[in-house]
Amino acid sequence: MEFFRIKKDLPFMRHALVFNVISLITFLLAVFFLLHRGLHLSVEFTGGTLIEVNYSQAADLEKIRQGLIKAGNTDVTVQNFGSSQDVMIRLPLKAETNSTKIGEAVMATLDAEAPGATLRRVEFVGPQVGRELAENGSLALLLVIVGIVIYLALRFEWRFAVSAIIANLHDIVIILGFFAFFQWEFSLTVLAAVLAVLGYSVNESVVVFDRVRETFKKVRGLTTPQVIDHAITGTISRTIITHGCTQLMVLSMLIFGGATLHYFALALTIGICFGIYSSVLVASPLVMWLGVSREHFIKVKKTVEGANEDGAVV
Repeated sequence: MEFFRIKKDLPFMRHALVFNVISLITFLLAVFFLLHRGLHLSVEFTGGTLIEVNYSQAADLEKIRQGLIKAGNTDVTVQNFGSSQDVMIRLPLKAETNSTKIGEAVMATLDAEAPGATLRRVEFVGPQVGRELAENGSLALLLVIVGIVIYLALRFEWRFAVSAIIANLHDIVIILGFFAFFQWEFSLTVLAAVLAVLGYSVNESVVVFDRVRETFKKVRGLTTPQVIDHAITGTISRTIITHGCTQLMVLSMLIFGGATLHYFALALTIGICFGIYSSVLVASPLVMWLGVSREHFIKVKKTVEGANEDGAVV
């Protein structure tokens, strides 16, 4: 399915150096903000208090959130779980670690600002649990990266694997850089979005790489830059359809999903935009500079000395 077809190949590789310089500057800025400001980690990673309450009717999450903030609770997270009547409240780690007292204080605030709540559970999450979550999340990210490298190396060639993983790590670091710069809360849902972006960006790289391989096999007389330009131009319509549809869904979550899905959708939005850029204008030039050529995909016929044209030995 195509919206349009571009007959003349666009010269992307002519400006490959410019695109990669822009990517390098963006990448270095993201690393700087990560080192200088760091991530604003949520309760899941830093530890804190989890409180579950139930309402007899649909809970007004914004009213609950504003009431808790007015009571002096910073970085509070309020979201539904299970149903619109069940609410989970996350409070950051405080000097006061007595769960009973914290629960009583929260219920007093809710009675004043959003009455009708019934306390279901109060649970303290220590920083040790947060540390384990951070380690497990990092391990999951590492395993995904290793799996992608192995998959691309087996399906295509090592040059494609190296280029794709550099481009995808570029996307991840930039997402984290945005969260570090604006000090947006980095939670488990955001980590899930980062992992989703990693797989999504790889999918785009695979489509372009597959077209590069196909062009090398079917078309002769083209230089490597021309082959890559042809592959990218041929996938532009497909890219607009798939990424446009995905972004419409993510945009709806960003606008209508509320505070619970806000940063999740924000991370996906950044990842989709930079994923397109990196797959087309970062990974492809890297493949070209690593020296990919038609010889890597075309098997050279071996001739046996003393054999005739039919292969029979004389």
